[in-house]
Formats: sequence, structure tokens, C-alpha cells
Amino acid sequence: MTKHFLIAFALACTQTLTLAQTTTQKNQMPAPPRPTSAPPPRANSFDLSDYGVQFAPDQRLIVVMAALDAAGFEPTPDKQPIGFRAQVRRDQAALEPDLVQRLRRFYELNKLPGPHTPAEQAARYVSLAFALSPPPELEAPARTDDLFPGVLEVLDFAPLVREFYHRSGIEARLPDYFHQYQAAGDTLRPQTAEMVRSALAFLHTRPVTTVTENVVVSSPTAEQKKKAGGRQVIIPREHERRFVVVPDLLAAPGAINLRVIRDDYFLVVPATTDPRTSEVRRAYLQFMIDPLILRYNREIALRRADLKTLLGSVHVQETTPAKSGKEEIEQFVEVTDPPHYDVFTAVARSLVAASDAQMTATARLQVKTQEASARLAKAKEAERAQITQELQAARAAIEAEKIAQLADAYERGAVLALYFADQLREQAEAGFDIGDLFADLIARFDVAREQRRPAEYAAVRERVLAARRARESARSTVEDEPEIARRALLVKNLDEANELLRVKKYDEAETRLKSLMQDYQGEPRIFFALAQVASSSAQDTFDEDLRAERLGRALANYRFAVEHAVLDIDTDRALASRAHTEMGRILSYLERNDEALKEFDAAIQLGDVPNGAYRDALAEKRKLQQP
Repeated sequence: MTKHFLIAFALACTQTLTLAQTTTQKNQMPAPPRPTSAPPPRANSFDLSDYGVQFAPDQRLIVVMAALDAAGFEPTPDKQPIGFRAQVRRDQAALEPDLVQRLRRFYELNKLPGPHTPAEQAARYVSLAFALSPPPELEAPARTDDLFPGVLEVLDFAPLVREFYHRSGIEARLPDYFHQYQAAGDTLRPQTAEMVRSALAFLHTRPVTTVTENVVVSSPTAEQKKKAGGRQVIIPREHERRFVVVPDLLAAPGAINLRVIRDDYFLVVPATTDPRTSEVRRAYLQFMIDPLILRYNREIALRRADLKTLLGSVHVQETTPAKSGKEEIEQFVEVTDPPHYDVFTAVARSLVAASDAQMTATARLQVKTQEASARLAKAKEAERAQITQELQAARAAIEAEKIAQLADAYERGAVLALYFADQLREQAEAGFDIGDLFADLIARFDVAREQRRPAEYAAVRERVLAARRARESARSTVEDEPEIARRALLVKNLDEANELLRVKKYDEAETRLKSLMQDYQGEPRIFFALAQVASSSAQDTFDEDLRAERLGRALANYRFAVEHAVLDIDTDRALASRAHTEMGRILSYLERNDEALKEFDAAIQLGDVPNGAYRDALAEKRKLQQP
């Protein structure tokens, strides 16, 4: 049983994240390319690679998603394409009608039925991208039962992708696209570091970044044969475990996909994603926790009967690994009816869910406590009791939200989620390494106690759901005044950040702007301001590597500003006009003149909008075209 589990878990560990399926591929697929573009770590910096984290665009994903766009995929059907998607469509304007027709026919015939989101429509194609060999071959894996259904459904898209690659001209444009994806990955780096730090601090452990496996030697030497005594020659081989962040500039909003391929965890995210969100953090927690499950598989196996009892109580059946010698593939998707779990997966999912929920609750409570402390310091004696009561109410609400989140996980098969959350709260305060405590945690859970959890959380969960419904109802009936006040607060904060930029307090300005992104996600003015900070700080450094990194961040944030601008609004058209012009100036400085001309042309096409950069774009274009 343990042997089968090792195969099934190590090669098929999967998890579903918000709005996207999670899938795992097999050894039949090509080995994923190793990233080569990560900038060298600077002295005294937090080196993410020490914790398994790398950033790497994937050419296969770029090509597949561009082909999918040509096939008619519309992630935001109510909006005009902007930014990188608009560039791709301009580049593909001359695509042969016959090929476009066949791409569209395939996409329409293979659409998921019912009210599926754009992220769900695209998820199978993301999986297909990671199943293909690298360009120019883009070969699909053999059609076998070993492939999970998601890829089988769209496997016949692979020949169209290959034809698209050779006939669309994307092969020549791919270096430029790849460079833009690299810049997008660079913008994700600082917040990813924050997320990783928080996960390490919470679990008080380091992720396993290397794995040793026994490999059969196909052509052993005479000395090896002699030592083996007629048996198979087996040698240990060490290889890397990686958590690879893959930006996707053509993703649907909110589409976060985790693909686990052997020991590589590929997290595919839209470039505007905040890596500190729960969805991204859960993926990294899985990367950290999966090796624990392998390490303590014997201890888990000893509680197999109890875990099966708990899984049966929520109508989740345990799967049995195949005994054919092939790697077992299991796919877990967040659906109404819980999926089939094995006990090892149930434990892993429970620990991931518990860690994420407890970290979220702890962070929220810290914010509320700090706010209350600041108010108490300024409050009059008569006001202090009210502030204390409000803090207690906030604590209770945060705890209830956590229980509701864990209850959802419990009913999807994470049957130790509530138990682990209780234990982790104590462990976090004591500061012990989760790896040192894990065997004891597995040995100590009481199956009867865990079976009582649903009855205990039912009332709390219903209160939380009722409160959510009430908030939604109130939000739909409230007048525009709160939104007006919210936008006014944004303007005030942007003004303060601009003042910090004026006096060259770049780090403070960037911190202020990134904190705003929590409440104003996707706001183009924040991206524009972040780009200005990066561009200005680049001018003030003499370190060429640092200047290049900052200019890359500026380019990416200007592009995000363009992508999130609503071009039907004059203020956003003006912002997009200025962003295109600033990108053109940076690209011209970097001697990427063809790209710079495209940005100046994009600004000019927006017209002479008030407060835009139409005339500047014209002047810069003329200057660039002079001999």
C-alpha cells in the first residue's frame, strides 16, 4: 500500500484553486524547461530560490493561449481588448481565415456546457500547454487512458496549435512576448517574497527543495553488475523540487492554476495577481506540506481506518491506487459533490486548509488589534469601553469566518482541517517546526471528536452565511455615496504617494501604493503610480543591473495600467495614452526601437484626449525615426 501511495502522491498530487482546475501530468510528457532568466540575487536580499521559488514564463503557454485567443476565447466579453491581448490581436490580424475558422470551430464544439466561467473554459488549455513539448515541435503526448480527462477533451487542439505556431508569425514575435512575460514576473517577485516569508514563519520550517530517488541503471558497468550480484543495478539520484511562478498575460481574470508535474509545482497566474492572496498561498503551502505526507506515510497509514471513517461521514470515498505499474493520476476539483480522496490526500488537504485559514485569521486579527490600539491611545476614557467591545466583536467575527472556511474544507474531504487549525494555533505560538510535531499530531486526533465537528460548526456557519447574504443585499441597495467616499480616499492616498515620489522617498511611496492595491485591486491609477516610482528610482541608481530591474518593473506596471484602463472613460484613455508614451520612452532608452514605435503608435491611436500624451507621442516618434 505504501509503495502505491508513494507513486500516486508524488506523481499525482493535485489541488484546485479559485476559478480553475488543478491537474497533474505524467512522466510521458516532456520535461518542463528550466527557467534561465531569473535575475541574480543581490547581497543581503531574501533569495526566493533558497526556498524553491523561481519565476519562469513558459513559451508553450504563450503559444497555446495566443491560439486560444485566435479561436475566439473572450475572458472579458463586455470589454474591448487592451494591453497585451490587444497587441496579440493586432499581430494576428492577418491570420489566414481558414486557420481561424478551424480554431474557432474546435473551441465552440468543445466549450464546457452550462454557466462556466472564462477561467474554467481556459483551464483545460492551460493543462494542454504543459503537456506539449517545447516549440517548435509542440508535440502532444500519446492518447492513452493515463491522461486525465481535462487534456483528453482538448488534445486534438494540439495539431492546430502547432499549425498556428508555424503559420501565424508568432515564432518571430515570441522573444518579444517572452520579454514582456519576464517583466510581468518581476513585478510579482516582492509580494511573492512576503507570502513565502509568512508561510515559513507560520509553519516554522523550510520546504524540501531536493529529492533523492532510486533509479534503475539501464547500462550498468561490469563493476556495478558485480556488486549487484545479478540483481538490478539501482543508484540514488538527487534532483530539484521547484515552485515555479508562471505569469500569464492572456489569462482570464482570477484564473489561478496549479499544475504539479513530478516534483515541479507550476503556479500559473494573471500578471495582476497579488501573490499574498489565499489562493497563491495555498499552492505554496501545498509545496511545503506534500513532502511531510511522504515522510510520515507510515504514521498516516496506521490511522487509515479512522480516516476512512471520517471520510465516510462526509460521503467521500477513498480511492485505491492502481496496481498496473503505471503512475496513478487523481484529479481533485472543487465541486458540489466531494471528490474521491485517499487518506494521504485528505491529510494533506486538511493541513493546507488549516494553515491557510489560521494564517488569514491571524493577519486579520493583527490588523484589528493594531487599529484598536491606535484608537485607544487617542480615545477619551468614556470611549475606551466601546473600542474594546468593538475589538471583541471583530475577534468573534474573524473566528466565525475561519470556522466557516474550515467547515467548507471539512465537507470537501479535508476532515482534519478543524483539528489541525486548533493545533496550529498553539504550535504557532510555541514556535516548533511543524515537521517535528507532525507524527504526534497524526497519532493524537480522536475520530469521535472529529465526527462531532459538523454538529458544532453548523450554527456558526449558518450565521456567517446569513451575514454574507445581508452584506450582499445591503451592497445592492446602498446609494453611491460610499463608493464616492471610497474613490475620494483613493485620490487622497495617491496624492500622498506622489508627494513621497516628489521628495524621492521611493520605498515609502511603493509601500503606500502596494497597500492600496489590497482595497483597490486592478485600479489602473495605482499601477501607473507604481510604474512612475520604479522609473524615477531607476534614474537615481548607478547600478546597471538594478536600473534594468527597475525599468522592467516600470514597463510591466505601465502595461498593467493600460490593461485595466476602461477606454470608454476619458480619464482612463488619458492615463493609457500617457502609459503607452512612457513605455515607448523606456523602450527607446533600452534601444528596443521597434517596440518603442509600437507604443508611440498606440498612444497616437487613442487620439488627442485631454490630459493625454498625444503630442508627446508624436514628438517621440519623430525623434526615433530621425537618422
